[in-house]
Amino acid sequence: MAEHPGDVAVTLLDQRLAEEATPLVAGLVTDQVASKLTAQDPTLWGPEAESEAAIRLSWTTLHDSSRPLLAEIDALRAELRAEGVDRVVLAGMGGSSLAPEVITGTAGVPLVVLDTTDPGQVADALAGELSRTVIVVSSKSGSTVETDSHRRIFEKAFTDEGIDAASRIVVVTDPGSPLEESSVAAGYRRVFQADPHVGGRYSALTAFGLVPAGLAGADVAGLLDEAAAAAQKLSVDSPDNPGLVLGAALAAAHARGAEKVVLADTGSAVKGFGDWAEQLVAESTGKNGTGLLPVVVDGPDAAGFHDAGSDATAVAIGPAAGAARIATEGSLGGLMLLWEYATAVAGRLLGINPFDQPDVEAAKKAARALLDSTGDEQADEPALVDGPIEVHASEGLLPEGTTTVAAAVHALLSAAPEHGYVSVQAYLDRLDDASAVLLRTEVARKSGLQTTFGWGPRFLHSTGQYHKGGHQNGVFLQVTGAVEQDLEVPDRPYTLGVLQQAQALGDGQVLVEHGRPVLRLHFTDRAAGLAHLVAALAEVRG
Repeated sequence: MAEHPGDVAVTLLDQRLAEEATPLVAGLVTDQVASKLTAQDPTLWGPEAESEAAIRLSWTTLHDSSRPLLAEIDALRAELRAEGVDRVVLAGMGGSSLAPEVITGTAGVPLVVLDTTDPGQVADALAGELSRTVIVVSSKSGSTVETDSHRRIFEKAFTDEGIDAASRIVVVTDPGSPLEESSVAAGYRRVFQADPHVGGRYSALTAFGLVPAGLAGADVAGLLDEAAAAAQKLSVDSPDNPGLVLGAALAAAHARGAEKVVLADTGSAVKGFGDWAEQLVAESTGKNGTGLLPVVVDGPDAAGFHDAGSDATAVAIGPAAGAARIATEGSLGGLMLLWEYATAVAGRLLGINPFDQPDVEAAKKAARALLDSTGDEQADEPALVDGPIEVHASEGLLPEGTTTVAAAVHALLSAAPEHGYVSVQAYLDRLDDASAVLLRTEVARKSGLQTTFGWGPRFLHSTGQYHKGGHQNGVFLQVTGAVEQDLEVPDRPYTLGVLQQAQALGDGQVLVEHGRPVLRLHFTDRAAGLAHLVAALAEVRG
C-alpha cells in the first residue's frame, strides 16, 4: 500500500502470478534494468530498437528537467488572467490530450479538450465565451490533421469576433518543428518547446502535459514532486521496485495467454487514469503480432473485470478490490511514472521496442487518400437499412438474407475467435452522444469477450496501433452518425464531417486489409440510431 503522497506500490494478489513474476524480477535486478533505464541506456531492448530508444528516454528524469517550465507557465497564466482570459481549450491528440485531461480531471479544474473531428463537439467548444478563451495547440510537428483543423477554425473564429487571434493561441511543439517556425512567424502568444527526446505517450510530464494543465489551474509543480518521490523507488535495482514487479507480472500473465489488461478504478483519487494508461500500454506493446491490450472499464463490478477469464488480467487503479489480480496505488505523478517504467520493462520482456508505433501511419494514409479522392469512395451503399441505421460490412461477414442490425451484430460477434476481443469505435460527439459508452457493457455481456470502447478518431492515436500490430484476434464495430451542421476547415478542401467520415472509413479499410471483420453502423439520426442499436443488442443471441 502507498503510504504517503508520491509513494507508489504494486501488490500482486494472485499467488500463482506472484510466483511466475518472481524469477523475471530477479533477472531484471541482475541485469540492472531499473538503473540503466533511469540512466537512459538505449541498449535494453536489443540492437533493432537501439536507434529509436536513444532519442526516446528523457522521460525518466522529467521530474527534474521540466522544473524550469513552472515559472513560465505561472507567468503566462497570470498575464492571461489579468486580461480576463480564464477559459482554456486544448487542441491535441493522443498523449497531447490524454495527459492534460487526467491531470485537470484529478485536480478538479476545467479544461475543454478537443481531440475529435466531430463538428458538433467542436461547435460546442466554439460556442463558449471566446472573449475569455485561450487555445493551446499541442503537436510535436504540427502535421496532425485534427489539431491543425482546430487551430484554423479557432483562429478564424477569434478574428471574426474582433479578437486578435495571435494573442489567444499558445503552442506546444518540438524545437525546430514546422509548427514552431510557422507559429513564431504568425506571432502567436507563446511557443513552448517540449523535450524532443520523449515520445508522445510518455510526454505527460513535458510541456505537452504541464502547459495546458498548468494554464487551467492544476498544481503541476505538485505533480512533478509526486513523480520525483516515486522515482526514488523506480530507479533502484531491487526486487521491491514496483516498476519491475508490475512489468514482470504483466509479462508473466501474457506468457500464459493473458494478453488483455483490464483496468478499473477502485477508489483512487485519480480521474480518468485508465484512458491515459490505455494509450501508453497499447501503443507501446501492440506490435509484431504480440502485445498487451488495455480494456478500460467503469469499476470492479464491470463486465470484463469481475468475470475476467484466462485471457485477461484484472488490474486495480487504487486499493485491491473484487477480482483484481494486481493493485497499483499512488498519487497521479507517481502512478504515471510507475506505469511508464512498467511498460518499458514489459516491452523488454516481450521482446519488442516500446517506443515506436509502426502501424499508426497506415490509417492516416488511408484517410488522406479518401480526402484527396472525388468522394465516390466514401459513398458506398449499405448492405441493409434497419430503421435509422445503415449497415455496412466487410466482405463475407454477413450471411445471405441478413435483414436486421441484431443479425449483423451477431454475425460480427460470431466471427471473433476464442479469447478474441471486440473493439467498439464511436465516431460521434463524446459529450452530446456520451451515452454511447454504454455499448461497451452491452457488447461485453452479450459476447462474453473482452470489449474495448474508443471515441474516434482519438483511439487512432491510442489503441489504433494495437489493432493493426498486436494479436490479430479482434473484431471491430464502428459507429458513425449523420452530421446535422458541418464545420468548414479554413483554407482546406474538406469539412470536419468529411474528415471524420474519411477517418472511420480509412481505418476500416486498413483493418480489412489485416484480415479483420469490420461492421459499420451509420446512424441517420444519432439519438434514434443509438436507441435502436441498444434495443437490437438485447435481441442478439449470446
